[in-house]
Amino acid sequence: MRDFERIDDWQDAIWGWATDRNLIDGSTIEGQLGKLAEEMQELRDAIAKHDSNEAQDAIGDCVVVLTVICEKLDLSLRHCMSAAYDEIKDRKGRMVDGQFVKEVEG
Repeated sequence: MRDFERIDDWQDAIWGWATDRNLIDGSTIEGQLGKLAEEMQELRDAIAKHDSNEAQDAIGDCVVVLTVICEKLDLSLRHCMSAAYDEIKDRKGRMVDGQFVKEVEG
């Protein structure tokens, strides 16, 4: 199993794998969104079965599909993660039925 230290190294490896299989030029964003939904269902099933190995695989598959989507949109996964973190880093809220509900500023 590879263990890159930087997310950019993972992104580059996934891009190379996806390019070799014609996923970058040959797939559509809509097709990749369908694949992401499929992988998310696999994650849901793994969690329901309390199967951490299957959950790990499904999470990794989701990241692979998101990386392909990023490439198709000319985005960087790292930059997407950075933008998301910048948006949430100061967010306040509370847990409701096991889900974080952000505080609405008024």
